[in-house]
Amino acid sequence: MHTPPLHWPFGTHRAPPAKLCTMLLLGPPVLLFALITWQVVADGPLVGLDERLSRELVHPDRASELLADLGNAQVALPVLVIALAYAAWRGRATGMDRWWLPPAAGALAMVLVPALVAPLKEWTDRPGTPAVPPAAGYYPSGHTATAVVAYGVATLLLLPLLRSPAVRRVLVAACAVLVAGVSFGLVRRGYHWPLDVAASWCLGAVLLISLRLSLSRSSRRTSAGTPSRRTGPS
Repeated sequence: MHTPPLHWPFGTHRAPPAKLCTMLLLGPPVLLFALITWQVVADGPLVGLDERLSRELVHPDRASELLADLGNAQVALPVLVIALAYAAWRGRATGMDRWWLPPAAGALAMVLVPALVAPLKEWTDRPGTPAVPPAAGYYPSGHTATAVVAYGVATLLLLPLLRSPAVRRVLVAACAVLVAGVSFGLVRRGYHWPLDVAASWCLGAVLLISLRLSLSRSSRRTSAGTPSRRTGPS
């Protein structure tokens, strides 16, 4: 009896042309991020609205601080590492072609977070809210970007490995709740302006969509006829 190799089940339906699909998916978050960044750098009208909204929302307490801490690298990265290791183990154990590609791509997405966020913080040099000590470099929110990408990548890697639709929905919901909790905690505690958080949503969305598209294309190439190295009985 032969155990069929595991193919990453992305892109199993006929899709529109790759360039059009990429533009439709990546266009909105890229444009929104550009708009927010322009407003922050130029001190535009959105910044005034952002500051007024922050004054209404800021209310530092222990709960908001704990929620914000879910975006710490010490919390989010171990979750991602476990997901990466499990996806690699499952892929190799089931004979998936290029089993190492999804975990490697997911790790690269996470590495890109500080590589993108740090220069943006230095360039925009945005001061923090009145709830934090005087400093600059708060835009975009590193904690939000870390949460979006770490929990989002973990979700994207684990979804194809789960058979139950109910469990998949729970996983997606848990990811959304974690990201929303971190975002709310950062704004409520006053660690970040709302626009800092919104910009990191856009940045994280770009990385996650890029990861999703790369896995889809890899899956289509594999399903087109690349043979699995594992063809013997199991």
